[in-house]
Amino acid sequence: MRRRTAISVATCSLALSLAGCGVLDASSDGGDATPTKGNDITVGLLLPETANTRYDKFDHPIIRSKVAQLTENRGKVVYANAEASASKQAQQLQKMVDDQVDVILLDAVDSHAIADGVEKAKDAGIPVIAYDRLAEGPIDAYISFDNELVGEVQGRSLLDAMGPDVDSSDKIVMMNGSPTDPNAKQFKAGALSELNGKVRIAKTYDTKDWKPENAEANMAKAIAEIGASNIAGVYSANDGMAGGVIKALEAAGVTKLPPVTGQDAELAGVQRIVSGEQYMSVYKSYPAEAEAAAEMAVAKVQGKDIQFDALTRDRVDSPSHQDIPAQLVSVVALTRDNIKQTVVADGIYKVSEICAAPYKAACAELGLK
Repeated sequence: MRRRTAISVATCSLALSLAGCGVLDASSDGGDATPTKGNDITVGLLLPETANTRYDKFDHPIIRSKVAQLTENRGKVVYANAEASASKQAQQLQKMVDDQVDVILLDAVDSHAIADGVEKAKDAGIPVIAYDRLAEGPIDAYISFDNELVGEVQGRSLLDAMGPDVDSSDKIVMMNGSPTDPNAKQFKAGALSELNGKVRIAKTYDTKDWKPENAEANMAKAIAEIGASNIAGVYSANDGMAGGVIKALEAAGVTKLPPVTGQDAELAGVQRIVSGEQYMSVYKSYPAEAEAAAEMAVAKVQGKDIQFDALTRDRVDSPSHQDIPAQLVSVVALTRDNIKQTVVADGIYKVSEICAAPYKAACAELGLK
């Protein structure tokens, strides 16, 4: 994917509404083409896996709630989770085509393998909006976070954590995401743009299915080959894998952990940041992404072209198609210093959730009350 325009929501608050960014409310009627559908619509939602808690905790319920709001409670969301199986997701997509849903939001397990299914949906007259991961095939639009920026933020943060004396001889391990996820390639590219020439990447792994246990096993191999004391930092593409990396380091007897990055601001990741085990995560406002996706889906199927265009001011290219209308949402580096201003302020977690018994003392030090 290449980024072609300015990030349309980069200066916005991480609050839920995008109205302040100049994105129109897709439920308004002014200036639209004649709607092709009324409020009685069905949105198909295909999410990729359950290892990351965000999909069931945030994405699905937020999209369902927003679709209901935009359609006066007449629209519905049909949800299926592929549990990291590309073949299962292909079957789920085909069922939605057979059931003649009005529009599909697709977060692909394998962006290339799903292209035939996207083509079938298109042939059936069903718009497909790629959600969070850029699927191949004739998709109508794409919404995600600025994934190269995610990697850049992670890479810069790791260098910051390694200190002012970091040099090209310092060894790090790169724990990248799944090779079937196009986002993982973009995170990696962004990180490498910051890390190349500044540190020595001693070992690098593409982690099957993003699974923490696979990251843990890979990290154990890296420790055996490099030596735990020689690892100055770890680039981990997300929080789940960061947890696996830290387990491997602790199993190797490391008491002073090197800085470890993450992404997704999962509760366990935030707690590790509080305790000092994990250096940072990348906070991505899932409510902002999910609500905008619901607005795009409803606007598309109702023929509200002005609203749809306002929601897709960016353009991206996939391996199979170019100039895809898109919205790229900006991100924030989450560290011990801004937990209250990010995940707490946005209502993602309560302080009481973060500061469970093992973390109370660390939370008190940070002023988290």
